[in-house]
Amino acid sequence: MIKQRSQILVAWFKSWDILWTGISWILAYHIRFDTGLIPLKNEVPDIALCYGNVLQVLLVAFVAYRMTGQYEITRFRRLREEMGSVLRGVGLMGLLVIAVIFGMHSPYESRTTMLVFMILTFFTVSFWRRATWWAIQELRHLGYNQTFAIVVGSGRVARKTARGLRHAAWMGIKNIGFVEDQPNRWADDLDILGTVDDLPKLIEKYRVSHVFIALPMNRYHEARKVFDVLSQTLAEVRLVADVPEMAALSLTTTNLDGLPIVGLRESPHFGLNIFVKRAMDIALAAVGLVLLSPLLGVLALLVKLTSPGPIFYRQERCGLNGKPFMMLKFRSMRVDAEQQSGAVWTVQDDPRRTRFGAFIRKTSLDELPQLINVLRGDMSLVGPRPERPVFIQKFQKTIPNYTARHAVKAGITGWAQVNGWRGNTSLRKRIQYDLYYITHWTPWLDLKIMWMTVWQGLIHRNAY
Repeated sequence: MIKQRSQILVAWFKSWDILWTGISWILAYHIRFDTGLIPLKNEVPDIALCYGNVLQVLLVAFVAYRMTGQYEITRFRRLREEMGSVLRGVGLMGLLVIAVIFGMHSPYESRTTMLVFMILTFFTVSFWRRATWWAIQELRHLGYNQTFAIVVGSGRVARKTARGLRHAAWMGIKNIGFVEDQPNRWADDLDILGTVDDLPKLIEKYRVSHVFIALPMNRYHEARKVFDVLSQTLAEVRLVADVPEMAALSLTTTNLDGLPIVGLRESPHFGLNIFVKRAMDIALAAVGLVLLSPLLGVLALLVKLTSPGPIFYRQERCGLNGKPFMMLKFRSMRVDAEQQSGAVWTVQDDPRRTRFGAFIRKTSLDELPQLINVLRGDMSLVGPRPERPVFIQKFQKTIPNYTARHAVKAGITGWAQVNGWRGNTSLRKRIQYDLYYITHWTPWLDLKIMWMTVWQGLIHRNAY
C-alpha cells in the first residue's frame, strides 16, 4: 500500500518533471536558434510552432515517465536506479516526441533541437530530483519523515542489519528493537521486545512499517512462521539473506519467470568493463615501460654484474580462470635457489637472495618487468597478486573462496597490497581484500590503487 506521504512525493515529482520538461522544450528552441552557438543551415522556424507543440510534448512525457518507472517511490531506491529510470524515461520520451512531430509533418522539425531538448530535460529533471532527495535525506537525519522497523533475530545477521540501518540514516528507517524466540546470554545487550507471536501488537504499538527477518541460515525454517504471523499486519517484510560465507564475489537478485534468483558468484568484469580495463592496462603499461626504460636498463645491468645467471626470472603463476602463465621478474636469488628446497615461500633474511636481490625485493623493483606481462595480456596493472599452482592447490582446500580470486586477471599491485596485506601476512585477510576489489571494481578504484602504490612508496616492511 502506498502511504499518503509517498503519494504526495509522487505528485511532487510528477509536477516538477513535467514542468522541467516544458521549460527544456522552450529553452532548446532559444539555444538552437537565438544564441548562435549552433550554425544554422535553414530558416529559423517561428517560435509559435515551438509553443504550439508544448502540450503534445508534455502528454508524451507523462506517458513515457510512467512507463519507465520514474514514480516507483521507495526508501531503498539507489542513485543509479534513479538516474537509470530518468535516462530511460527521457530517452523514450524523446523517441516518442520525434515520432509524433515528424509523423504529423509538423513544420517544426529540427533534429539538433530535439537532441538539445533531451539533454536539457535529463539534466534538469535529474538535478531537481537529486535536490529533492537531498533535502528529504537531510530532514531524515534530523529525525523527520521517519518510519520504524523491527528486526527478527538476535545473531550476527540481525546485528549487521541493525547496524546497516543506523549507517543508512538517509533512508529514514529507525530500528526500535529485536524480536527473538530463542534469546540467550549473548543477546543481553540488545533491546529484545518480545517473541515472534508478539509481532502484531508490537507493530501496532510502535507504528512499525518495516520488519526485517534476519535469521541465521540454520533457522530459515522459522521464517515461514514469522511470515504467517506478519500476514495479520500491513508492515512491509524483507528477508535478509545469510550467505556471507557462500557469496564469493557479490550478491545479485533477478527474476526467472516469477521465481526470485539470488546470484552468489558474479563478477562486474564483463562486457564494456573488460574493454575499459584492458585499454587502461595497455596505455599505462606502455607509458610506464617508456618512462622507466632507463631505470630498467640500470637494474638489468646490476642484476647481471652482481650475480652470475640470467637477468630475468620466469616463474609459473596462475591468472584469469586459473590459467597458468610465466611471470617475469628481475632475478633476486641464486640460480640454484630451489634445486634442493623446491617451491617454498621466501622468509625473512632468506639466504637464497643475492645482495642486490635483497634490495630490489624490498623495494619491489624486481616486479617492474611484469609490465611486459600486462602488455601481453597475462596480467593487469591492478588485481589480486598471482600465486604459484603448487600453493593454489593447497590454499583452495583450506581457505574459503580462494578460487574466486581467479575471476579477474592477476595484477602487479592490488587492494590487499596497498592496505598492507602482502608478504608474511594473513592469507584470509588478503582474500577478503581481493574479493572486495573484485566486487567493487571501477576504473576509478584502479587509479586510486595505482596512486596509493606510488604515494606509499615502494618499500614494504613485509616484503622479503
